This record gives sequence, structure tokens and C-alpha cells, in this order.
Amino acid sequence: MGRLVHFEIHVSDMDRAKKFYGEVFGWTFQDYSEYAGMPYFGAVTGNDNEPGINGALMQRQGAAPEPSQALNGFACTMGVEDYDSVESRILENGGKVALPKYALPGMAWQGYYIDTEGNIIGIHQPDANAK
Repeated sequence: MGRLVHFEIHVSDMDRAKKFYGEVFGWTFQDYSEYAGMPYFGAVTGNDNEPGINGALMQRQGAAPEPSQALNGFACTMGVEDYDSVESRILENGGKVALPKYALPGMAWQGYYIDTEGNIIGIHQPDANAK
């Protein structure tokens, strides 16, 4: 099997992206730029004893995505405990709504946002009562 073990989010403004993901999701960052040969910051997304993976913010090597273009790549979705408070932090930190909160009936609340770098991200709050 090919299990996902790492992700990379391409960013135009590293400081702005680190602030966004740090403020919204509480991620911390480790500078691996020396090894990567470009601005590259490892993203610690949670405790090692929790399900999930770590990833990185890396310097974008081309143009940022255009608004309303089709997704060309992967959308990362973060599991959250309080959808509404995370959505508020996304918006307060410069993110925008791409697809508003909706119910996955009997399973969860889901929605998609545009980060400060033009990337699509999702948030997902498990809730058996969602409808």
C-alpha cells in the first residue's frame, strides 16, 4: 500500500502562510530550508500519539492558483473539534469561504476555504447528529 505520510502546501509568502496555519490550526514550524535548497518549513500538525501526519510549507515555484479555477492537486482537510471557531479563525486570518459548511448526514460537518496563498483547504468536524 502507498499510505500518505507527508504533505506539502505551496506558498507565495512564507511568513504570511506560517502565520495563517499557526493561528488557525496551532501548527508549529521547523526550518528545513538548508536541506531543501529553498524556503521550506516542516509543519508539526499535532502530537505523535494522535492520528494524522505532518507536512511542510514550501516556496511556490510557479504562479498561484487563479480564483475559481478547478482544483489541480490535492485538497488537505483538517479534522477539528469545533467547526465554527476554526472557521472564524480562518476568516479572521485572511482566509475565504470556497464551499460553506454543509452536513455529511449522520457523520460530520464539512466545508472548504481558500488560504492566504490561494490554496483550497477543508475542515471536518465529526458529528453523528449532522443533518
